[in-house]
Amino acid sequence: MNTAVRAALREDLRHALEATGEPGSVELCDAVRELLDGADPADRVDLRRLKAQVYRLEIGSGDLQRTVVVKRLEPSRAERNRLVAERWLPSLALGDRCARLLAVAADRRGESVWHIYEDLSDDTLSARPVLERVDAAVDLVAELHTRAARHAVLPDVRRYGGDRGLPYFVSNVRDAIAALEALAASGLETPPEHAGLPDRLRERLIGLLAEVPRRARVFEDAAGPDTLLHGDLWTTNIFVSESVEGPRARLIDWDHVSVGPFSYDLSTFLFRFPPALRPRILERYRHAVSRAGWRLTSSPELDLLFDTAERARYANRVIWPVLALLQEHAAWGFPELAEVERWFQALEGLP
Repeated sequence: MNTAVRAALREDLRHALEATGEPGSVELCDAVRELLDGADPADRVDLRRLKAQVYRLEIGSGDLQRTVVVKRLEPSRAERNRLVAERWLPSLALGDRCARLLAVAADRRGESVWHIYEDLSDDTLSARPVLERVDAAVDLVAELHTRAARHAVLPDVRRYGGDRGLPYFVSNVRDAIAALEALAASGLETPPEHAGLPDRLRERLIGLLAEVPRRARVFEDAAGPDTLLHGDLWTTNIFVSESVEGPRARLIDWDHVSVGPFSYDLSTFLFRFPPALRPRILERYRHAVSRAGWRLTSSPELDLLFDTAERARYANRVIWPVLALLQEHAAWGFPELAEVERWFQALEGLP
């Protein structure tokens, strides 16, 4: 790549990034230039936002076009994602089941890190949730869970990603109760349209805390071994491509990678589908893990494991709007709490 092309590329990319308001444009420009060294991308740069802090970057055109995905993360999440791609999945012989991490560029102030990934296009499971693609995703999740169970990689994952077992449920419920009690003591007035909302949430959470012994018994009997969890198994984070063997799934956005029981991941995945389809998905997972010698527990116990994971996530989502209300009187705080209450109600089958 000649000097003039390098300068043009850097200038065009800098302008594209500055238009987004994202920091670290200089560092990202340098990383992209190094990645494309030796290529001649012509004079076209296009940066398109995919979601918050994630962009598709197209450089050049026609046969010379190069497309990557760039994502800005805070440093601890960036490190977890790097370890997934470069250490943890390869140690499980699953290194090709995530997007390849091509380059990393850290902001000079240490506030954020840019990751540059191969572009997997837009072919997510969410875009086309046909059954054979769903099956491919289930098979990958089952393979991940069974390969990682009791694996030597887990202490390293736990160190960086934490634990999503029963302690996660307990700590989130307790922290949410404490946050709501602080809100009540603050004297901050609840808007009329949300009258009684904080008290209702608090009572629901106190009830959950009382259920810990019962849930702990089920975890002891049925949760199985700890394994590596993706931690955010929405269908938007699953890409499925065609191969000679059939549909082949890959997982992206490992920001919440952690350790815990399989039910934490599987509950997230199941709840992305209509209730009528969930038994089929669960049976597919059950069959897939049986090949590794796993035997899933009965439906009532599974349901309680899934319920515990969902309620732990909902309790976690109580904490942050309350803190925003206490610290800055955020206008979105009470509406967000109302949304969390609706999630609880939907889980319980309430109108």
